[in-house]
Amino acid sequence: MNTSFFELFKIGIGPSSSHTVGPMRAALSFVRELERRNVFGSRITVDLYGSLALTGIGHGTDRAILMGLLQESPDTVDLNAIDDKLNILREEHTLNLFGTHTVVFDPANDLRFHRNQMYPDPDHATHPNGMRFALLDDDGNNLFAQVYYSVGGGFVLTAAEFAGAGSGEKRDVPYAFCNAAELLQLGDDHQLSIAQIVFANEIALLGDPAVARRVDRILSPLRPGNATALKQSKPEDQIRAAILAIWRVMSDCIERGIRTEGTLPGGLNVRRRAPGLARRLERLDGEGKTRDPLAPLDSVTLVAMAVNEENAAGGRVVTAPTNGAAGVVPAIAYYYLHHASSDATSEQREQGLLNYFLTAAAIGILYKENASISGAEVGCQGEVGVACSMAAGGLVAALGGDNSAVEHAAEIAMEHNLGMTCDPIGGLVQIPCIERNGMGAVKAVNAARLAINDPGIHKVSLDQVIDTMYRTGMDMQSRYKETSLAGLALNIIEC
Repeated sequence: MNTSFFELFKIGIGPSSSHTVGPMRAALSFVRELERRNVFGSRITVDLYGSLALTGIGHGTDRAILMGLLQESPDTVDLNAIDDKLNILREEHTLNLFGTHTVVFDPANDLRFHRNQMYPDPDHATHPNGMRFALLDDDGNNLFAQVYYSVGGGFVLTAAEFAGAGSGEKRDVPYAFCNAAELLQLGDDHQLSIAQIVFANEIALLGDPAVARRVDRILSPLRPGNATALKQSKPEDQIRAAILAIWRVMSDCIERGIRTEGTLPGGLNVRRRAPGLARRLERLDGEGKTRDPLAPLDSVTLVAMAVNEENAAGGRVVTAPTNGAAGVVPAIAYYYLHHASSDATSEQREQGLLNYFLTAAAIGILYKENASISGAEVGCQGEVGVACSMAAGGLVAALGGDNSAVEHAAEIAMEHNLGMTCDPIGGLVQIPCIERNGMGAVKAVNAARLAINDPGIHKVSLDQVIDTMYRTGMDMQSRYKETSLAGLALNIIEC
């Protein structure tokens, strides 16, 4: 385990973690690197390649790059101020870096989409989400350039970091694991649940400055007195509070998605459906106990779609593990709290929720570190498929299932998402992405129930299905991986 819970679950904005959150973080990283080097030059140019170039406009990559260059971060940017700031930049063609240096940047000419080139270095296949930032002098000479790869889930690596991925120094945690088999063995050896293992590791990771900063940023929006007290409290209290704060961001997103009517931006004229689905469920509840036995599953679909409609509108979401799949994990958390824990006390429900998220994180980390969570690299099986696997295993943990059942549920969930392509119509995270989250969430419930109700040895392990998912993604033609060049994106007329 070399990834923190708080690096996997990131607060950001829609519609895409790899095409919006990642590029914004890359642009911000670039200008911070200029400050660190104390070199500012005269002009900045940005070149986008591969999937970023092909579907970047629909995913808001252009807007994200501009906001990053304006020194905005996806977790703190004021959503209501974005349009005004972008309009000013498009009119004035200048960046005021850190209030001290003015640099020319004309979005119409200096942000370039290379739709016929897959990688920044055409001679070396790397990752299809590549971008190159360059600082030029008055004569157009290159002063400093940096290549970044947005590798999924909002994670960004420089070209050097990408080349050395997997060879870096491992973080020091009490229960290190590299695969599911090691994770299960740790549980057996120490008589710990997967949630307890991850919790202990997160306490240790709080000593890492990068993780500590993330936790601090998550806790900061709390009431000043509470935030200060938490920062001075024991590490385990900080971790619990930060996980619950992540859930509150998800909950707020659910509520916005349920109450916001209208049409999603982008030109497909996709109607928001979550409010209407919510009204139907309210009518059933108003008649007393619903007469529809599948209404709880309808609520799962509703919540997943509400979150992803917010994501498609560019709202505040939590990557879980990506934006395109952001609805699955909160939908199953909602299902646990509202439909699967009616006999539990409030304290038990809170602990169940913590177990859910910690266990889901362990599963997500296994996919990230051993395969991919990038739709541009492995298709939607790496996004909705991984989210489904995380949620299924997490739900088993929340319901008190043992580690073996958690692993089984996670495996079942991915087994039935293998081969899923990423083919968004118009390059927008709307069709089939929104409904796909609802389907993935329902599938997670089924996988969890099957694992709990049919315990015992199963033929395919989680490690095997993770490896299979990655190999399947590598075999998948690139036009089916977030390029909008095939599948539904090609065969359905945009209207």
